[in-house]
Amino acid sequence: MPNKLGRSSCTSILIGKKASIDGSVIIGRNEDAKTAWPKHLAFNQHQIKENNTFRSKDNKFTINLPTEIFAYSSTPEWTDKYGVFEEDGINEYHVAMSATESAYANDRVQALDPFDEEEGILEEAMVTVVLPYVKTAREGVERLGKIIEEHGAAEADGILFADRDEAWYLEIGSGHHYVARRIPDDSYAVVANQLSIQEVDFSDKENFIT
Repeated sequence: MPNKLGRSSCTSILIGKKASIDGSVIIGRNEDAKTAWPKHLAFNQHQIKENNTFRSKDNKFTINLPTEIFAYSSTPEWTDKYGVFEEDGINEYHVAMSATESAYANDRVQALDPFDEEEGILEEAMVTVVLPYVKTAREGVERLGKIIEEHGAAEADGILFADRDEAWYLEIGSGHHYVARRIPDDSYAVVANQLSIQEVDFSDKENFIT
């Protein structure tokens, strides 16, 4: 989305079910990639896959996955040379996910918990290793959060999740730390390439996941 200075930013929007006209939960994001960078629309069937392991082509991130893979849509890049980059989709349980809103972490945070660029999860892998294995938006947040804690993250990102009832926004702030905020039903959020969650109520487990 170019601005007056000629820059571009990924811009995300999340809308609660009481803030939309028809009661739908809505999430969406544009992508600030090259204008001539084709995407494919893919429909991935429900399947059982033994010894299901994901290995990134962009770094050394590797993870063992469940054998049952739920059906889901995705929009992968035209090439997997730099990674899968499935980016977004909706699975058979009506869970939607969009990854990612690129962000940044400052030097002080990185000094305490740096990103694991060699083996941590990157944007390119997130939809592939999360969306086909969850039944609710909250489960999506919890699954990605567990991966970040156990395997580390390679970059700062914002990730969108939604189902029929809830919208969640998850931000990765350092190598092993994240926070997710449920969007209130009567509210919406718009984010562009920045970490936006400013206040966290750690006692409110219904609306925050850390």
